[in-house]
This record gives sequence, structure tokens and C-alpha cells, in this order.
Amino acid sequence: MVSLTIEGRPVTVPEGTSILEAAKVAGILIPHYCYHPGLPVAGVCRMCLVEVEKAPKLAPSCATSVAEGQVVRVHTERALEARKGVLEFLLINHPLDCPICDQSGECELQDYTYQEGRADSRYRDPKRFNPVEDFGGDVLYVPNRCILCTRCVRFMDDVAHDTVLNVSERGDRALIGKFEGKDMTHPWSGNVVDLCPVGALLSKDFLNKARAWELDRVASVCPSCTQGCNITIETRDLQVARLKPRPNEDVNKFFMCDHGRLNYRWMNRTDRAEQPMVRTNGALRSIDWDVAVHAAASLLRDARVYVVASPMLSNEALYLLSRLMRRGDGSGAFRVATGDEAPLAGVEDLALRRDRAANVNGAELFGFKRAENPLEGMRDGDVLIIADDDLGRIASPELARASHVVVIGTTLPEAARDAAVLLPITNFAEEEGTFTNLRGRVQRFTQAKPAPGLARPSWLVLGDLLGALGAQDGFYLPSDVFASIAASHAAFSGLSYEALGMRGLPVLESQTSGAAR
Repeated sequence: MVSLTIEGRPVTVPEGTSILEAAKVAGILIPHYCYHPGLPVAGVCRMCLVEVEKAPKLAPSCATSVAEGQVVRVHTERALEARKGVLEFLLINHPLDCPICDQSGECELQDYTYQEGRADSRYRDPKRFNPVEDFGGDVLYVPNRCILCTRCVRFMDDVAHDTVLNVSERGDRALIGKFEGKDMTHPWSGNVVDLCPVGALLSKDFLNKARAWELDRVASVCPSCTQGCNITIETRDLQVARLKPRPNEDVNKFFMCDHGRLNYRWMNRTDRAEQPMVRTNGALRSIDWDVAVHAAASLLRDARVYVVASPMLSNEALYLLSRLMRRGDGSGAFRVATGDEAPLAGVEDLALRRDRAANVNGAELFGFKRAENPLEGMRDGDVLIIADDDLGRIASPELARASHVVVIGTTLPEAARDAAVLLPITNFAEEEGTFTNLRGRVQRFTQAKPAPGLARPSWLVLGDLLGALGAQDGFYLPSDVFASIAASHAAFSGLSYEALGMRGLPVLESQTSGAAR
């Protein structure tokens, strides 16, 4: 360990740590543009210059390692003047696009100029102009705003291992270019939009959709494959507007794939089940929740239960479903959509996984069997619970072997229009819970928007159903359900919402779940 002083604050960090990272430990943010902890150091922006005692000149803090007894000053007159000069240079050709720029409100050029830049501009000549360029995929390039930090180039070269971008031309004509015949179609190329510190690289999907200050943000987990990348869900007017990666060194570093980034529209679908319903006189009719829950409980009470579960359900919901099906020697199955695996070559064990659902591992841990046809294990006369499976490619006659059908889902599948009871539940963006990824890591997600109509969280509906059957009376929060999981399943022993935090922890059996799926 190395001890040093930064702005009068003593800091102890591992040997080899940069001054910039050591300053973060001391609670000091040194302005920077080209540096990113997930990329190789370039040292080209000259924005992170600091004064190191006994050094003859200012040092770039991103490329200077700490030394024992070092004394670093960030806000001296020399350092501030140097950074002011860099900002003035960057703004020479930068347009006053802030009122129309998607990055406005979360732009590092705005922030540092306001914090340390000149109050006015001395530049009176016309600014350089270049037209907007479509880089392919979900990426637009606005060269007028580019500050040539080269984060995007280094990501594609050193992390994605797909050489697409370069710095074309030289001097004041320099800009980011593409190699001939190449496009930003790599499955992870959308990360360059997150990495760009200004508004030069934009997402076509998010273009002109919202301002940064209009968005509400919550920590969550990507539901689009079994990797379980940590994300931030951003909502506006009760609609999911954007998904962005959230750093987690143990899962996804700083990145997320384009499939997960753009696969959010189903969270805003409008054909939702919003009212509990019970079949009366041959038709499903809206009814109070208590009546609907007890109607479902009366069908399940003395019957064998077969559950078709969605691997997009939380651990809490799958656990409660497993208790329902095991009351009468029942069983359950699930199916999962698949696709080609797409690894991020520069990051170990990070990929868009083949299984395109968040909680395949959780479903298996709670006793559900994977099957192409999830109804193949159902016996004649079983009560069938459809737990948020859309029953795609399953015809209504296949459900006829069940004595009754109970739908517990976000929508009413076409094949289950003859269901006896419909209990509407929220989707993952509308409730709190946990997923277990393919490496056995349990991670929390939080509620991003309110439920539609009278829909309730899945754990609450299933807990009430168990309560109506006399099987529980103590689930008031999702953390209560998770505590029951930890108490009854050895793999989850010792885990709690508090212990998981927002970065997650592995279950005890994670060593046995290492095969990529």
C-alpha cells in the first residue's frame, strides 16, 4: 500500500493506482475527458493536470502512479489555469448546441466549463462545421461536438476487438472516422454512446426523446439474458425511456449489450391485464381482489397443481409458485427464448448469453424443469397455473386436459381466454425483487414505475394465494419472502436484501452453475 496526500487529505491506496483514482478515494474528482476506468489510458485530453510537489511541471493524473509520501494539489493556480486553457481550446469549434443536445444536463464539457472555464470567449472567427454522420447500428456521430477524447476508438479496438473507428485527418480538421466497409454493428457498440463525455455520439433510439433532468432513475438488473448486467432504468411520464449500464466489477464492468439496451418496449406495452377477473356465467368478469384470490384458492385447494412459469419472474415469485405446486405433489416447467451468444472479447466472462431471460438459473434452483413444450409434464385433471408465460405456439386445445386454468400474469394469453381466474401482476420494472444469474449471483432490482390499473406485485399476489390456502401469513414485503427463501433453501443461506446491497452476492451453489448458457 502507498500513502500520499491529496489536497491536504491523507490517502492510502494499492501500489500502481493512478493519482486520479486515488483522488476519488479521498472524495476529490479531478476533471478528465479521455480517461475511463474501463479503457486503456491514453492521456490525450490534458484536462486532468495536477501539481505534484517537487515535480518540475504539471502531471496528467490519469497516467501518473502514486508514490510514497507524494503531495498532490488539484486546485492550485497553475493547475486551474492549465485546465482553463484546455477548456477554451475545446470550445473553439464546439457549437452552442446545449438547448438541442441530448447530452445536455449530463455533459462533462458543460459541467467543467461552468466549474473551471472562462466566463466568456475570446474567439471571434467562424466555427468549423461538419455534417452529422450515421455510424450504423444505434449510433449517430455529430463531429462538431467531438472533443477527440478517443474513448470510442479505444473501446472498439481494445474492448470489443472490432477495429471500426479511427481518428481521421490531423490538426484542427481531425475527427472520428470509420474504416471503409465497417459499421457500428457490433453487438456491444452502443457502449460508445455511454462513454462519450459530450454529445458527439448519440443513440438513435433516444434521440430527442427526453432531457436528462426529466428522467427518474432506479437501479436494476437487465432482464434480457442470464448474464444479469447491472443497469439503470430511466423513466419519463411513467414510461421506460432508456436503459443504461451500471458499474459492477463482478458482473458487467461498465458495459451492456445492444440487445439488452434496446429491449425495453415490452415494459411499456398497453395490452396489460389490469383487473382481477373470475369466470361467471361463461365470461370473465372484473371482481374484487379478495374474491378473485379466494376463487383461485378454492380451485387449488384439493387438486394437483401444474405450473408453467416464466423465467422472467423474480426469485420471490418462483419460490412462492414452487410452494403452491408442491402442496399436492405438483410440478412445473418453463421455457426460454434463445439466440446466438455474443461475447465482449475484451472483458472476461461477459457476453450476451444464449438464454434470453433473466432468471433461468433461479427457475431451476426452485425445481422448475426446462422444456420446449412446457405442458408436456401436465397430467389430465391438473389445475394449470399460467405464471406470465405468453403461451406462444401453444393452442387452446392443449390446455383442455387441465380441469381449470388460473392465469397469474401481466397479460391474458390468447390461448387461455377460457381461464377460470385471472390475477393481474406487475412486470419486473413495476416491482422489487431478485434474479439469479448464470453464475449463481443473486442481484436486486427495484421498482421503476407504477403498476397499471389494479395489478399487484407477483410476490404479493402469490403470497395472498398461499395465505388463502392457509400456508402463510407473514409476507408483507419482498424482503420477507426472500428471508423465507434464505431460511428454507440452503443455497441462499445467509443472504438478505441488506447483505445483497445493489451489487449482489453469489448463492452457495454458484460453483456448480458455471457452464455458459
